[in-house]
Amino acid sequence: MNLTVFGIGYVGLVQAAVLAEVGHQVVCVDIDVKKVERLNQGLIPIFEPGLENLVKENHAAGRIKFTTDAAAAVKHGQIQMIAVGTPPGEDGSADLKYVLAVAEAIGREMDAPKIVVGKSTVPVGTCEKIKARIAATLKARGREDLGFDVASNPEFLKEGSAVADCMKPDRIIVGTGSEDTEAVMRELYAPFNRNHEKMIVMDVRSAEFTKYAANCMLATKISFMNEMANLAEELGADIEEVRKGIGSDPRIGYHFIYPGLGYGGSCFPKDVRALIKTAEGVKFDAKLLRAVEERNNEQKSVLFDKVNRYFKGNLKGKTFALWGLAFKPNTDDMREAPARVLMEALWKAGAKVQAYDPEAMQECQAIYGLREDLLLCGTKEAALRGADALMIATEWKNFQAPSFDAMKDALITPIIFDGRNLYDPKVIARYGIEYHSIGRMAA
Repeated sequence: MNLTVFGIGYVGLVQAAVLAEVGHQVVCVDIDVKKVERLNQGLIPIFEPGLENLVKENHAAGRIKFTTDAAAAVKHGQIQMIAVGTPPGEDGSADLKYVLAVAEAIGREMDAPKIVVGKSTVPVGTCEKIKARIAATLKARGREDLGFDVASNPEFLKEGSAVADCMKPDRIIVGTGSEDTEAVMRELYAPFNRNHEKMIVMDVRSAEFTKYAANCMLATKISFMNEMANLAEELGADIEEVRKGIGSDPRIGYHFIYPGLGYGGSCFPKDVRALIKTAEGVKFDAKLLRAVEERNNEQKSVLFDKVNRYFKGNLKGKTFALWGLAFKPNTDDMREAPARVLMEALWKAGAKVQAYDPEAMQECQAIYGLREDLLLCGTKEAALRGADALMIATEWKNFQAPSFDAMKDALITPIIFDGRNLYDPKVIARYGIEYHSIGRMAA
């Protein structure tokens, strides 16, 4: 099938590459000239395992193309997929200006019937706004004879495993009231639906809401577990043992119940806030969601508070090693990362940071530039040298089995503040290292 994808960000690029991989002819359009040029040169703007080879191979085979020419892109695709950003406005609500700009472009350039698919995470009712914008644009052109439909098809990708999530989706949500649109969407996703039925078809508004409900449910699990971790410390319980105990209940499960420093990234913070604003718009008090956000915001300061208490508020002139900058492993994304809150608090207190992350070093440099109180190190071992303590903010795999002897020798004070509970306190104690983690008594 011929498919057009508007937006070559995280969602658009991954989805386009995976659809091209199964044989669809995909044209990706974006207003960012430099991004399009780099992609045509084989330079991928984001880090995501497996994505670079997928894009390069399908681009070389001619199944995926990148352009800034909206007219040609609209002409190409029977399906027009909107995957542009919906950044939060000042009040936390989703900003739809890019989505509606694409809708207008489609209405301006289309010369044949189209199926417009909303892939971006958008508030309930957005597809209706897209439909109205396209219809108004066609009317202004005098082309009301051109038929089109607007469907919702939210994405459910996890950064760090997005390609796998796309290739083997748990579910494919399609919101439409049209049998013809449903048939086309089934054809589009047929290669991903062979093992068993994964497509769930519902009305458009329910599909839009499903995406927000899913992300807010996961965010709630994270904030709940972090609250239990903080309480466990006060009660002298071990949250890691508690996690195993409750996770064994199939009604709860083990996913998203790891205590830590809170959620970050491009989805959970934005989507929780956006749904709170949506609720306010219909005069509904989203008490639980507001509590989820409040707990998450406070959780990002937990590790700094532990450090500050340990050093009795005297952090000025001290140097701290920091392992992990990205908000989660297998990505370079630092949007709303706990590490940012931690670093900024340390700097405000007069401390210096020696940081290492396997993928997010360039992103950190882009965000903070050159600072005397920030040293980006080439290895995790280099970050330890001469530091007063080690802090861990991201659970990268290559942090999980370090040389504790070498760590002890490199640190001025043999102490770890672990925001991800990577180590067994009993093991750490054998090496003579003091260990502070989340939801467990200090070892």
